[in-house]
Amino acid sequence: PLEGQRHCCSIAQLHEHYSLGYPDLDELQKNPQPLIFDIEVLKVEAPGSYQQDPWAMTDEEKLQAVPLIHKEGNELYRQGKVQEAAAKYYDAIACLKNLQMKEQPGSPDWIELDQKITPLLLNYCQCKLQCEEYYEVLDHCSSILNKYEDNVKAYFKRGKAHAAVWNVAEAQADFAKVLALDPSLRPIVSKELRSLEARLREKDAEDKIRFKGIFSQ
Repeated sequence: PLEGQRHCCSIAQLHEHYSLGYPDLDELQKNPQPLIFDIEVLKVEAPGSYQQDPWAMTDEEKLQAVPLIHKEGNELYRQGKVQEAAAKYYDAIACLKNLQMKEQPGSPDWIELDQKITPLLLNYCQCKLQCEEYYEVLDHCSSILNKYEDNVKAYFKRGKAHAAVWNVAEAQADFAKVLALDPSLRPIVSKELRSLEARLREKDAEDKIRFKGIFSQ
């Protein structure tokens, strides 16, 4: 930037400082000439395959797009493309959140939209669990449980996230809540608890070796 330059449009910049700050643009202003643009085609999409960004959609288009985006996210997840699936779930959530902002919190329409957001958010959390982004899972699952205290999937995913970051008591409490709400999940919960206990034993053994080396010096 030129000395004393401030943010403004190019014409105002040129008027005040007799320069746009770039010699080639200054030359173009002095000697205007036709510009030729080379455009490279990167890919050709099939008719009807293009999806608008959520911000560019009408409210009706957002509602129609959500089931399709959700389906695409599920297919990507089944293919093992977890990051791409998370992005799809995020787009679907963004569409619904945008609509929800226009409703009064707690109203029937707001609640209906929130109930559509919840399964998408749980799918998103599942992706984040696999990406080892545990604190994001904790935040989102807690936000769900603040509104829906009986959501088993939110307790289970939050329990796995707590276990991953060594919040042992919190993980055990969440898994206990899962069993209280759905006893049929005992085999799955027992497996998670056994895994947590095994990791704790490994960690204790590693800590003993580490601290033994420290105190022996």
